[in-house]
Amino acid sequence: MKRVVFNQKGGVGKSTISTNLAAQSALSGLKTLLVDLDAQGNTTHYIGVDLEQESLTVADMFKQIVGWFSKPLAPEAFVHPTAIDNLFVLPAHPTLTDIEHELESRYKMYKLKETLRNLDGVFDRVYIDTPPNFNFYSKAALIAADEYLVPFDCDDFSLQAIERLLANVSELKQDHNPELTLAGVIINQYNAQAKLPAALVAQLEEKGLPVLNTRINSTVKIKESHSKRVPVPLYAPNHKAGQQFAALLNEIENR
Repeated sequence: MKRVVFNQKGGVGKSTISTNLAAQSALSGLKTLLVDLDAQGNTTHYIGVDLEQESLTVADMFKQIVGWFSKPLAPEAFVHPTAIDNLFVLPAHPTLTDIEHELESRYKMYKLKETLRNLDGVFDRVYIDTPPNFNFYSKAALIAADEYLVPFDCDDFSLQAIERLLANVSELKQDHNPELTLAGVIINQYNAQAKLPAALVAQLEEKGLPVLNTRINSTVKIKESHSKRVPVPLYAPNHKAGQQFAALLNEIENR
């Protein structure tokens, strides 16, 4: 199962959700791959991998596709273990920005799908983090995925943005990946004491969107886990945040 965490709006928690779901998946016993397609590399950093020290990254995987490597390497060569058992990462690199135009002009959007398909027998789950826009890498991720998850940060701007997101994904689905499904909208940075978040969630449900029951609350524990570069399921498994990510993964897996 390949899941992409996608939202065109920045600051909604894509990297946090991708990393923590992947970590929780690994802790549950599933061999899990975390793919970071954002040149900023927040997911790669969060999982404890240094962008400048890895010899082979997802950028190199794409460079190989356009013939920049004289000797092709197997997909496994670009995958690196993390400090967490069962969790592996295909790390980002800043040069993703430099090669995007060439990849797009040569219409290489299907190559990520081919690469991950070659890893089907290696990993039980794949989580893909995307840039905060509808660009080449986001499209490649949506083409490669079986389903997508949409983080929603309880902001009125997010409500406006989600309709544009769904329209873009719908068009891509028709043209490139008809089997792609919306696995759920993840309510992030939720404050149960405030009226606005509840009202916004109600509007999502009125639109018929599959809003997941598990809410991720705002908490300093998540910020601390960023700083320590240790995902919440390991950093604070007994804290409310750790329990929420465990519940979220359970809901996604068993819905």
